[in-house]
Amino acid sequence: MTTFLPADSLWAATAPQPPKALPLEGAGTADIAIVGAGYTGLSAALHLAQQGVSVVVLEAMEIGHGGSGRNKGLVNAGMWVLPDDLPATLGAPHGERLLNLLADAPSLVYELVDRHGMNCEAVRKGTLHLAADATGLKQLQTRAAQWQARNAPVELLDAGETARLTGTGSYHGALLDRRAGTIQPLAYARELARAAIQAGATIHTQSPAVKVVRAGSDWCVETPKGHVTASRIIVATNAYTVNLWPQLRSELVFLPYFNFATEPLPASLGHTILPEGHGAWDTKKVLTSFRKDQTGRFIFGSVGMLEGMDARVHALWARRRMEKLFPQLKGIAFQKSWYGMIGMTDDHLPRFHKLDENIFGFSGYNGRGIAPGTVFGRVLADFATDRISAAGLPLPVTQPRPRKIRGIQEAGIRHGASALHLLRSFI
Repeated sequence: MTTFLPADSLWAATAPQPPKALPLEGAGTADIAIVGAGYTGLSAALHLAQQGVSVVVLEAMEIGHGGSGRNKGLVNAGMWVLPDDLPATLGAPHGERLLNLLADAPSLVYELVDRHGMNCEAVRKGTLHLAADATGLKQLQTRAAQWQARNAPVELLDAGETARLTGTGSYHGALLDRRAGTIQPLAYARELARAAIQAGATIHTQSPAVKVVRAGSDWCVETPKGHVTASRIIVATNAYTVNLWPQLRSELVFLPYFNFATEPLPASLGHTILPEGHGAWDTKKVLTSFRKDQTGRFIFGSVGMLEGMDARVHALWARRRMEKLFPQLKGIAFQKSWYGMIGMTDDHLPRFHKLDENIFGFSGYNGRGIAPGTVFGRVLADFATDRISAAGLPLPVTQPRPRKIRGIQEAGIRHGASALHLLRSFI
């Protein structure tokens, strides 16, 4: 099997083996071709195959190679945007439609896990959004009130209850969202692929789409050793779009995010941190997140790349910050580390793009890929089979809008995160 994630990625080390998928060789045909084997592409493939539609997925690397295999594994509802701000930003009818779809998005993830018997460490105990300071607490109070007005099962916790559920007294409070939970993200991607194949989909790995040309009324997607002819193409590459459709990359600012994982904690320590199995992150702009996996490893992350000097800075910060929050972890070694890219849009909301006639897809998940990717895959399946029209989509049909200072923004994020972590390592 090709090593497509860093050798020290926890997810690559602990996920079940992927289903067998070979490179595309020769000519193939399908009703729908999907480019990208992450959550969106695999969910679309599964739902299409269940409808009896012929579908072929082309993946440049391996299943879950992109953000689907590199993220934190928090299955959250909604987006970063406040519930009341989302409809205001999109307007009617898409605002309320998108908010309602994403508010219940974790339910589809856990429903698929249960229905297909997926081996992916799925835990639905909720997540904790932690107030790092008084300003953060006010933000959470607003968010809680807006979700509660929509009858969402969220609760604002005081500092004492937050300390009990996290194991640290460093936070002013927390928003507990019972719709949410955690998952082993690469395992979930591989299990989605397995379910899609069992339903009748075909997946080809090591098969990058290098060219798309017209073939009469259909499209022909060419790979280095073959091609697939299909009536419609779903583009599900998001932040890992390469070569084809560069306009998708042009509107996304890349935000790198890293994680470090410890060795499995002794039971005596494990019970003192996140005792009820929540995942957590805080309200800081350069945030801190943490959770545990099923073996008791503690997983700690923030914004930044693990390359060159940046890697040393972030590792130093992670150790010191972890030990400050949880002094009982002093001396516990990090065994695994990895990072990936998040695609950020200018309004922190996803996009639905029609890239050409019968070529379309969602992108720009802004750090909320697991649940949105899963439900958007289902939406794409329904759209590709005309079960819903463009007028019924949760987002308007748009063209990508290039970001003029994208490179400057990305450099600012990378170097700003390193500078901040370096400073905080010594205070």
